[in-house]
Amino acid sequence: MARLAQTAGLTEIQQEILSTVRTFVDKEILPHATALEHADTYPQDIVDGMKEMGLFGLTIPEEYGGLGESLLTYALVVEQIARGWMSVSGVINTHFIVAYMINQHGTPEQKQRYLPRMATGEVRGSFSMSEPDLGSDVAAIKTKAVSDGDEFVIDGTKMWLTNGGTSNLTAVLVRTDEGAAKPYQNLTTFLVDKPTGYGEVAPGLIVPGKIDKMGYKGVDTTEMVFKGHRVPAGQILGGKRGAGFAQMMDGVEVGRVNVAARACGISIRAFELAVEYAQQRSTFGKPIAEHQAVAFKLAEMATKVEAAHLMMVNAARLKDSGNRNDVEAGMAKLLASEYCAEVTQEAFRIHGGYGYSKEYEIERLMREAPFLLIGEGTSEIQKTIISRGLLREYRQRT
Repeated sequence: MARLAQTAGLTEIQQEILSTVRTFVDKEILPHATALEHADTYPQDIVDGMKEMGLFGLTIPEEYGGLGESLLTYALVVEQIARGWMSVSGVINTHFIVAYMINQHGTPEQKQRYLPRMATGEVRGSFSMSEPDLGSDVAAIKTKAVSDGDEFVIDGTKMWLTNGGTSNLTAVLVRTDEGAAKPYQNLTTFLVDKPTGYGEVAPGLIVPGKIDKMGYKGVDTTEMVFKGHRVPAGQILGGKRGAGFAQMMDGVEVGRVNVAARACGISIRAFELAVEYAQQRSTFGKPIAEHQAVAFKLAEMATKVEAAHLMMVNAARLKDSGNRNDVEAGMAKLLASEYCAEVTQEAFRIHGGYGYSKEYEIERLMREAPFLLIGEGTSEIQKTIISRGLLREYRQRT
């Protein structure tokens, strides 16, 4: 096992889980990832393998049939899966966030209804905040839910749903009329059941076809259009109208740890490819790894991999302790995603002309890494979150 990105203080169970996942990645993901990615093919066999290992229930409490593991364990699993193929980690990311939100904020009935089936992968989760016109301005959501007896009628368009077509449960943030002074206090999270597939999957609920993307292929990304779709009032997460913003932000905090873990995984793989190629490729009578220009690149890449991993682990452990981790999760996501882009590009440069060929794995990583700069909030949004948190802690007292 390589020395980079090691985590101190893991239990035997955590070590066993990671060893199993690492073996799965090496045998079942890496040999097939590039072909599946180039064909934009959904990795059904890989997903079935993750179901068999219990990864869909990794953090779901044991009382609901899950493994009851921590966010740290999940993040380290995601890091390994992303090392194999980032799209596969995307398959379980939104599922994990929705399961986390239900476990943290759901009613007892919602937990009992969904969590056991989410643990087995029978119910697959996706979540939706963004819309075509708002980007990161969550408080400006336009999709509305209007009360009509024991139901709500939802109208509007949601955007950028990972697993939008392959999931059968979506946590959707919409606007309700709570009469609150602040816009974000008028937002409510609904748990929307739906069939898988595309088109009008339920009355008034349309999932258009997959969005064609530069990278992050294999996993489906879609819109979701509501045209008078009716949802029972009992599907409000936790039964609390107006609590949606806080619920979603809680989920996004763990999502940012997840994105940091994905960035770490890609960085690790990019370094592995670079250090291997640099020892095989020779110029001027010696391997290019022995040229100082390349050796220094490898040293800088490894340092960035290690730094990103440590920050990701710190953010996960802080969240597991029950403390707020908005600043730490933002820092981890910011650093890991930016370093991922840098490490991947250096690996690409070390490969020279071969890095531009689709026959080499680094070409795929070059198209995957940019997604992490914008997923779960851009780097600029992370800086906003970090600076606000710091000013909150370091505010001058007069």
